[in-house]
Amino acid sequence: MAGQRGTTDTIIALASGSGRAGVAVVRVSGPAAAGVLRHFSKRPAPDPRVAAIRELHDGTGFLDEALVLWMPGPNSYTGEDVVEFHVHGGPAIIEAVLASATKSRLCRTADPGEFTRRAFDAGRLDLTQAEAIADLIDAETEGQRRQAGRLYQGEAARTFEGWRGLLMSAMAALEASIDFPDEADIPGEINLTALEPIEALAADLEAALGDAGRLRSVREGFRVAILGPPNAGKSSLMNRLARREAAIVSPVAGTTRDVVEVRLVLAGYPVWVADTAGLREASDAIEAEGVKRALARAEEADLRIWVFDASEGDVSRETSVGTGRSRLADVRPGDLRVLNKADLIGSAPPLAGSEDVFVVSAQTGAGLDGLERRLQQIVRERLDADETPLVTRARHRDLVEEALAAVERALEGARIGMGAELVSEDLRLAARALGRITGSIDVEDLLDRIFSQFCVGK
Repeated sequence: MAGQRGTTDTIIALASGSGRAGVAVVRVSGPAAAGVLRHFSKRPAPDPRVAAIRELHDGTGFLDEALVLWMPGPNSYTGEDVVEFHVHGGPAIIEAVLASATKSRLCRTADPGEFTRRAFDAGRLDLTQAEAIADLIDAETEGQRRQAGRLYQGEAARTFEGWRGLLMSAMAALEASIDFPDEADIPGEINLTALEPIEALAADLEAALGDAGRLRSVREGFRVAILGPPNAGKSSLMNRLARREAAIVSPVAGTTRDVVEVRLVLAGYPVWVADTAGLREASDAIEAEGVKRALARAEEADLRIWVFDASEGDVSRETSVGTGRSRLADVRPGDLRVLNKADLIGSAPPLAGSEDVFVVSAQTGAGLDGLERRLQQIVRERLDADETPLVTRARHRDLVEEALAAVERALEGARIGMGAELVSEDLRLAARALGRITGSIDVEDLLDRIFSQFCVGK
């Protein structure tokens, strides 16, 4: 893992994507970076941050003609001396350059995330920015790219550090009341005065936690569950949305026994659509498990789509089904209702024209455009926001929850007249939790775990 080997070693790795390409970037960082450059070329190093053409040679002869960048520390990504070789992107060339460099014993192959770990150690970026780099690399949609870009620009770090500053100021005022209780210029109620901004901070922490679900959906995907009775056309509807045969379609009721998922991109965001088993009285243990999983997915979903067979007449009637209930009475505010098989009926079914009710035919595709437009609208409304993205990972959520709990204890302690020392200690614990988010304090135990998730060369 990153950080386990010596941080004074010079490291090398392919920093661009693997496979054939027009150009590949091989990055070297560390005290022997200039030596690696001299290993390949006897010509003087280029001027700092000025690209220059160099022929690369080793003991066997010519390797490649490369564009070389020399970036002496501390003004580099890692804060160390860095050399980049922009070589032709053939696998044989890349392998020859890496092998020659490591055989020189001037450098070793970098561990996953080690370049970014060194940038963090050098103070070039904080932990939220480091995590944003990984998110930028993994971003597959425009929404993911925007969120990761704002994190990389340091918006989250500035917010967390601002909150920590409020806590430190309150702690300083409380410490003054502890150390100088008899001084005339120290108000007797300074502990309460100092805690006024902390009331607002508690609300901000709660709001950040409330926004965590939206930010998680941007990063991991907005979850949609398709629900309804057997043979209503749920699998056909999902196949239409996915524009491929993702689920098995059969006229036999109960064909879908497990949850089947497809990944879509709607309004620039990743969306996971899950087709579930039909909700009815199960005929066997396998179907019962499918119904159980369908109900569990319904509870986890960000949006639920209920599908009913419009050709069966009055779909608004209630029908009990074993462990669940497949009926319109189960529809919650915000759920979408789809009356399928419109091609089998001659007139508009009951509920047609109601809000968020769509009459469609998954067989012919009729009516699907309106449903898709509504899905995109909901995803955009739920996930688009101008606020600073804060709680984007489980690690952030856990630490914000820890900080909020400590702040609430401090406020309650002040209200009931608890000593300033105990109130200050709770504020210290809250500040420590926030500092662990950005990496400003006490994070050594987290670093290997975080940076080991990076790709090699980053």
